[in-house]
Amino acid sequence: MARLDIEIRPSWVARPFHLAFTRPFLDVDGTESAARWGTTEIPVTTGPHEIAVYFRYRGQRTARLGIGRAEFVVDGSSEPLALRAVLGVRNGSPFKVTVG
Repeated sequence: MARLDIEIRPSWVARPFHLAFTRPFLDVDGTESAARWGTTEIPVTTGPHEIAVYFRYRGQRTARLGIGRAEFVVDGSSEPLALRAVLGVRNGSPFKVTVG
């Protein structure tokens, strides 16, 4: 099984707010996982995948705010695949998810 390393960051302007009041989440191929601000590692199988990155205010259970999406392919190498998700500056901005 391969590994996905995803760096999740809020914008520098809203960083203190997000670190205090929100929590990021990942959805890879329909399976939700809690994440953290910074780098989160998750196992993935080889082949094509879809990822969605979003956040929730602490205490919320179903909201998907600032959702950003990307598609990627895991080739099965021993090196982890790196993704980066950065939340936009403006309120209501989505994550920009980049592969590599």
